[in-house]
Amino acid sequence: MLTMGSALDRCARLHGTNPAIIDRERRFTWAEHIDRVSRAAGILLQLGLVPGERFGILSRNTFRHCELLHAGYWSGIVPVPVNTRLAPAEIAQILLDAQVRILVLDEVFVGLLDDPVLAHLRSQAFILGPLPAMTGLPHYETLLASARAAPLHDSREDDDAILLYTGGTTGRGKGVRLSHLNAVSNGLQMTAACGLRSDDVYLHVAPMFHSADLLGTGVTLQGGAHAFLAQFSPQALLEAMQDLAATWTMLAPTMIILTLQQAQPADYDLRRLRTVLYGSAPMAPEWTRRTIEALPQVSIVQGYGLTETSPILTVLGDAEHRAAMVDGDLTLLRGAGRPLVGIDLRICDEDGREVPVGEPGEVCVRGPNVTGGYLGQPEANALAFCNGWFHTGDLGRVDENGYLFLLDRKKDMIITGGENVYSSEVEQALYQYPGVSECAVVGVPDPTYGEALVAVIVPAPGHELSTAVLVAHCRGLIGGYKIPRRMEFVPQLPKSAMGKILKTELRRIHAVAPDDERPDAPRPGQPGVAA
Repeated sequence: MLTMGSALDRCARLHGTNPAIIDRERRFTWAEHIDRVSRAAGILLQLGLVPGERFGILSRNTFRHCELLHAGYWSGIVPVPVNTRLAPAEIAQILLDAQVRILVLDEVFVGLLDDPVLAHLRSQAFILGPLPAMTGLPHYETLLASARAAPLHDSREDDDAILLYTGGTTGRGKGVRLSHLNAVSNGLQMTAACGLRSDDVYLHVAPMFHSADLLGTGVTLQGGAHAFLAQFSPQALLEAMQDLAATWTMLAPTMIILTLQQAQPADYDLRRLRTVLYGSAPMAPEWTRRTIEALPQVSIVQGYGLTETSPILTVLGDAEHRAAMVDGDLTLLRGAGRPLVGIDLRICDEDGREVPVGEPGEVCVRGPNVTGGYLGQPEANALAFCNGWFHTGDLGRVDENGYLFLLDRKKDMIITGGENVYSSEVEQALYQYPGVSECAVVGVPDPTYGEALVAVIVPAPGHELSTAVLVAHCRGLIGGYKIPRRMEFVPQLPKSAMGKILKTELRRIHAVAPDDERPDAPRPGQPGVAA
């Protein structure tokens, strides 16, 4: 059966003596891990939950968080990991929407129950952590010690395995129902694409409430091991890779950039590190080059996907990265790779018709890893799913070799003076200037042109940037109408927990032009103004 419960049972039977959890606090074989998982499932059942119901998790990346996720798979009770960076009211809304009856909190988040909007959950909560804390609440390890092991629930492939909420970067989040078939399928697809093995140690760096954490599924299917980084910092990342002998991990581009800026990978023993997958947001080819140079023995892979696709759709492999470096043609590095086995991908126009090769349109996909829909959102389901195809909301094009090039989110495409501008194209031009560390381009209301382009830029350490210098740099790379008339220089960009730049927030912050940016001010492309 293609269920996560069956996969865990298989690990206990076939890989029982192999390491499953590698942690500074504790280490467990697969047999020991499944013993704890089955007893954790017993806790959920003793608290009155039944298969198909849901429980919430508010936790950092820890092996106990992993045990609870696996306990959900084992028991058929659906875990709902919640973004720990949300405000209490946002957390309460998710828990209400998911009809969560039991809440499990990492001990560092127990203070959230003091907020009035979450206080009613105190009687339905228990605490994670290595030792019982003085909270007055039941403690996981105490409950686990006396819990009876629950038998494996015989879930169906189309039963919900996990409920993940979209990140909220586009407004109120939606509950994405991922089935056992969805999760296992993507694990098998990634195993085929990246050669996952039973001796792999997957380091969970991406927050475990995020769909990117499901990249560990393939390692589970192979009987590999899991390690955890509770809080990212460049030094903590490199120490965890070294001390926990990680072979495989997924990093957001922001994490890679900060690590290369603030630490020296060569100072650490990373001989076991085999693969780094980057994703969740584009990375400028220049930073990809620096990553390959800093980790010459490591396979560098890009993955593109969404929560709704469990999560990966396309992969750009290490061989393609290195060929681009050798050839000096970085064009392919601006792409997102080709679809995984079992995924159909089309580029469609507004009417759902496939467009010719090379033409832009919306990325539409279907496959066994694609969700069946959102929880309690019939209108959103009707918009996103049509005739078996999931409309991702991403704009892209596919070249003659089947490589996908992402252009923008549909909502982020900027129409200025009647011309379509894809922010990613402008950002790629800006990133080619060596003094640009990070940037984002957004459209803001403009009385004359409908929308005006604003570039928000983080200078690299030691560099001073100016609008004039960057306009001159862009002139030879993109058309004049694509060059932002406003450039704002800031110390950092607002980001989600996965390091995705929050363009909604940037549009809000920069919607009003400064006094010297009058609507009637000259702009590139007008007579007498350089384009």
